[in-house]
Amino acid sequence: MTRNRREKHFPKKFVFSARNLSGGHTRAQVSLSLDSECERFGGMGMNEGYPLRKAAYHLWTFTVSKLISLTGNSIYTFGISLYVLNLTGSAANFALNMICGTVPRALLSPFAGYIVDRYSKKMIVIVSQFLAALSVSGLLLFSLYQGLSLWGIYLTTAALSVFTTFNGLAFTSSILNLVDEGRVQRATALNQAVVSLSSVGGPVIAGMLYGAVSMNVFLLIHAISYTVAVLLESTMDFRLFSKGKGEEKHSEGMWKGVVSGLRYLKNHASAWLVVWTALVVNFFTPAILVGFPFILIRQLKMTPEQYGIIEGTFSVGMLLGSLYFTVRKEFQYPLLVARRGLISYSAIISLCTAPLFVSMDGLALMAYYLLLAILYGIAITTINTPVLVMLQKSVDEAYRGRIFGVVETMAQALIPFSMMIYGLLMDYVGSVWTIIPSSLCLLAVTLFMLGPAKMRKIYPGLSGERDFDLRENKKVL
Repeated sequence: MTRNRREKHFPKKFVFSARNLSGGHTRAQVSLSLDSECERFGGMGMNEGYPLRKAAYHLWTFTVSKLISLTGNSIYTFGISLYVLNLTGSAANFALNMICGTVPRALLSPFAGYIVDRYSKKMIVIVSQFLAALSVSGLLLFSLYQGLSLWGIYLTTAALSVFTTFNGLAFTSSILNLVDEGRVQRATALNQAVVSLSSVGGPVIAGMLYGAVSMNVFLLIHAISYTVAVLLESTMDFRLFSKGKGEEKHSEGMWKGVVSGLRYLKNHASAWLVVWTALVVNFFTPAILVGFPFILIRQLKMTPEQYGIIEGTFSVGMLLGSLYFTVRKEFQYPLLVARRGLISYSAIISLCTAPLFVSMDGLALMAYYLLLAILYGIAITTINTPVLVMLQKSVDEAYRGRIFGVVETMAQALIPFSMMIYGLLMDYVGSVWTIIPSSLCLLAVTLFMLGPAKMRKIYPGLSGERDFDLRENKKVL
């Protein structure tokens, strides 16, 4: 194998490195099956072809393990939520279980990111997954001898939130170590496709099981799914494409490590912009999370069954968007793609109110919101996938866990607060005067934070306003 051929498949620098954000796109091609990947590099020597064959194995093992664990978690979450609601009849107890599942993740993410950067990612993935399985198994044993208790459920939910935070950050920050550069977008898109598929399939399976079997069966399914995922993940090499950086950081204490991660983030133009955009944009997310059910059920008098079908279609849209990104070549200017996704997202928020002005019959109304839900899911994927790929490639390996931890925290930090605000606005101001101004504010924030001036600073190749628009259209369309 010649040197040129090696350099074609093992480029010396990332497409979006910390020192060169002007970009360039990978020439590695993505095949459609594990067999074709192995066959494609079959002519290489054993040592030369091994990393790429192993990367193909990682791609599918990663996808299968995430599908199994996330589907099991989705089944558990759906079943346990209904159990708490039916047992207590209290929305407060239901909300408390949700808080136990979200607050630990938001608080721990930056510190979990430091631990992920400092210690073996494979060990963190396996141990966290094992402890999650152990937590559910403990609740199962307690239920068999003492019966399910609310406090047992709350503690297990909080423990699962902690363990899945470590597991998720370790996996996310390891994608570029598990697969070669040409498969990063595909791996990220497959991950989002798995999340979408499990969020649709899990509740369907749980709905069929609920009432037909005891809660112990839900707990058993959850424990088995995590155990199978551990077995699959133990076969993966989390340092296959590691650059071997970050060893000197092991002497840092936790607080200094977190602070150094924040300092690195502030000096990283594109990551810093992503974090603040995520914080502001997610403040407006509850406009649709709260406004959608408010409009459909309270104002348009849809049945809960109809609303459930429409809500499930969100995940279908995300799945379609993710599948598109698995086969599409990598974007050269990912923030421009995310900008377009955010503009579409703000338009979709406003369009939620259209049936309040234009009368539609039942069938047309259902079709309208199903289409809107699909477009919403595609827009979310268009925002998330290019940005996550960009962060994977532009952030140094030694800081990747901390950066993704901060992004996770910032993305969730304002959501509980803004959900409370939007709930009050819906009751006292009305849906139209809440949602449409929110949509316009989101559009203004997007155009300001991801405007041509800031894009040219990150991508020096964008020379002017006209060039900015032309390149964006060319790359997206």
